[in-house]
Amino acid sequence: MLAADADADARVLVFTKTTGYRHDSIPAGVAALSRMGFAVDATDHFPTSRLSRYEAVVFVSTTGDPLPRASQRRALRAYMAHGGGFLGIHAAADAGYSWPWYRRLVGATFKHHAPGTPSAVVSVVDRSSEATRGLPRAWTRMDEWYEFHDDPRGRVHVLATVHGHPIAWCRRFGGGRSVYTGMGHTTASYSEPRFLLHLRGALRMAAGRASFNCGVSGAAVR
Repeated sequence: MLAADADADARVLVFTKTTGYRHDSIPAGVAALSRMGFAVDATDHFPTSRLSRYEAVVFVSTTGDPLPRASQRRALRAYMAHGGGFLGIHAAADAGYSWPWYRRLVGATFKHHAPGTPSAVVSVVDRSSEATRGLPRAWTRMDEWYEFHDDPRGRVHVLATVHGHPIAWCRRFGGGRSVYTGMGHTTASYSEPRFLLHLRGALRMAAGRASFNCGVSGAAVR
């Protein structure tokens, strides 16, 4: 069900470098993305050339400072400027603290999370996007639930919220497409059918293979 022949000609870069906490779920995330019908190149080494061959770049829980070199940063900015697609998963928001452009690309910066991986109700506020189509309006699941330094409402299109704040969103940024999901901390997430449906839809949106109706949602409630 996850694989689609229509996407077999699309290549995506799955980037997994960390300089902070390294999630045990990263290999499961790579494996899941590799089963979604795209040609996947998974690496800890970010290329500075030939990024144009990828329809999307995916940062899988890339904590810390995964792109420390100016050449890498220029390459990602140029890729987005030419209409590229970005998908950030979970701890992609726990990264790039010294790089304001990257924080804007993701949409928000990790602040803290509650202990453990408790069950919570995800409110799917836009059920028409590829990343949310088929999900229940109230989606109960277990994960590590992030809160962010900056509420992204007013800058992004909110797809889903948890505990009253956005947890998944999309936006046009830097000339390209950006999608982020704060879910995906646990290894079990990557064998969860609904999460895989969410993740594959998010990847197809980032890659330009699905509609990208990502106008900015309302401003944060103060």
